[in-house]
Amino acid sequence: MPDDASVVVVWVPVASEDEALRIARSVVEERLAASANVVPGLRSFYRWKGEVQQASEWLVIVKTRRQRALELTRRIEALHSYEVPGILVLPVEGGLAAYLEWIAASTE
Repeated sequence: MPDDASVVVVWVPVASEDEALRIARSVVEERLAASANVVPGLRSFYRWKGEVQQASEWLVIVKTRRQRALELTRRIEALHSYEVPGILVLPVEGGLAAYLEWIAASTE
């Protein structure tokens, strides 16, 4: 059974539904992630090249093992349309043991 520290969630805002679906499907098919949720309706405000910007985005939330995080991040970056994708890897501090086991088994 994996300990909680071996599971991470990866947060990835993207420009469109098509991009979100393509990234989510690719990383799960390639076993880099156990699952990916696609969430519509993100409204983002950020500073880019000295200007405050706003954009409508989609969010992809990906679950994987910490050991796959670097490879997953590189793959998402290759698939992503942004010059600097906002990819964040967040530690998981707890969860249902059976779910954590499923994440580990799905990404081997």
